[in-house]
Amino acid sequence: MANPSIVLLPGDGIGPEIVAASVRVLDAVGSFAYEEHQVGGCSIDAHGTALTDETIAACRSADAILLGAVGGPKWDSTDPHAPRPEQGLLGLRGELELFANLRPVRPFPSLLDASPLRREIVERTDMLLVRELTGGIYFGAKRREPGWATDECRYTVEEVERIARLAFGAARTRVTSVDKANVLETGRLWREVVGRVHAEEFPGVELEHQLVDSAAMKLLVEPGHFDVIVTENLFGDILSDEAAMLTGSLGMLPSASLGDGGPGLFEPAHGSAPDIAGRGIANPLATILSAALLLRHGLEMEDEAGAIEAAVEAALERGLRTADLGGSADTAEATRAVLAGL
Repeated sequence: MANPSIVLLPGDGIGPEIVAASVRVLDAVGSFAYEEHQVGGCSIDAHGTALTDETIAACRSADAILLGAVGGPKWDSTDPHAPRPEQGLLGLRGELELFANLRPVRPFPSLLDASPLRREIVERTDMLLVRELTGGIYFGAKRREPGWATDECRYTVEEVERIARLAFGAARTRVTSVDKANVLETGRLWREVVGRVHAEEFPGVELEHQLVDSAAMKLLVEPGHFDVIVTENLFGDILSDEAAMLTGSLGMLPSASLGDGGPGLFEPAHGSAPDIAGRGIANPLATILSAALLLRHGLEMEDEAGAIEAAVEAALERGLRTADLGGSADTAEATRAVLAGL
């Protein structure tokens, strides 16, 4: 692919800094055509909405999308009619039909002691968390009245089938399907459909069902048990951040949001960190690793993706530590360390 097109959505807070660092790394492994647009709080300030039609159109026509982060206290509000930065991200997922979020969780050997858990608990962790991204309570009907509010959680058989197939296809040995089937009707539907897809299409992969509270506990006491975790939108949002902390810092985890076709959206797992925005000290490694996922899943550039991941690992082995990892390296120093590895 000659000069693939990448839409850059730096977003809010530290987003512009970490996206700029990732562009430097991308430019070291290939030639790309970039187009930058606004999303989130900065888009609210400029256009009155978190996601404009222009940004949607640009993303649809791109080969891949790299996003920094959105949100911040500036735009926090309990007014149900006020625009929120997160609406930009949810809108992109819906408009582009990005129904699957993939978050690999594998601690780097040099960071095992940075984890809040003991080394012997986390050192065998190598899992993929697959989160359904366009259904459930986040996309259900919402209503607010004096004295009460409601959010609808709704899933169709087709939505569960397609995320289950993706999870089983990615598994090496086992898929752990997480639900709340003991109290939620959507959980019972989820368990039934995942079980049927397993029996009819992937009988060679082990399947286990876990309730979300049990899965949350097992992530802390035996994370090495998991191969692929598949779950619905709300549970996936919570469990993926819990799993991310196993690595020692949320600043180390990349993610990929994919659909059946069209461009994927790639972003770090962390937030916009407005308290350190503009200070040049943000950890860019999660975004750089998200750029590697962009190359692998978005542009089919496996060698280049692997080179970036190896360069990050080598930089950490040489002692690179940003503030969130207990060191003092700033954004520029971390970027230079990865570039030196390339």
